[in-house]
Amino acid sequence: MTDKPAESDMAAKPEGEAVAAPEMVPAEQVTAALEAAAEFKDRLLRTLAEMENLRKRTEREVADARVYGIAGFARDVLAVADNMHRALGTVGDAERNAADPKVKALIEGVELTDRELMKVLEKYGVKKFSPEGEKFDPNMHEAMYEVPTTDLPAGHVAQVMQAGYMLGDRVLRPAMVGVSKGAPKTAPKGSPAYGNDSPQSDSAAK
Repeated sequence: MTDKPAESDMAAKPEGEAVAAPEMVPAEQVTAALEAAAEFKDRLLRTLAEMENLRKRTEREVADARVYGIAGFARDVLAVADNMHRALGTVGDAERNAADPKVKALIEGVELTDRELMKVLEKYGVKKFSPEGEKFDPNMHEAMYEVPTTDLPAGHVAQVMQAGYMLGDRVLRPAMVGVSKGAPKTAPKGSPAYGNDSPQSDSAAK
């Protein structure tokens, strides 16, 4: 025994009944939707670019903090190193040779401390530089005076009063230097400034 078909199935559809066509979206709405999608996409790309720039900037700041975060402390330590250098500079070879063993041991202890201090500074990226003979660079050198000399062209470091220090690729402390002034210019022979041997001075006789 089988179930009877449902009445809805049994009912025949009227002939000639048309199927409803899908409603068409106006072109203005389509254009507006496309423009909105393009705007959202542009905002998304901008946000992603800003996030990437932020990430890179944060990484750079963290790296700089690791390298340059000790700048203030390093400058203070350099003052201690300068005092040791000055103390060692006051002891010449004659005084060292004439000193008793205890004084010699004290001098050697200061020298050892100075070397160890320089090693510790270099370990943390602090490096000493002495620019004698190099061209004067206002970013790395501090000019204290001029030195008249013919050994170097004008504008070069002739003397170093105090060595400079770098921290990474930045100047921690500029070097104090004397800058070459260059030899005074001589007037060419035959010019009025050269002297009384010029043709004009010879002709003016009488």
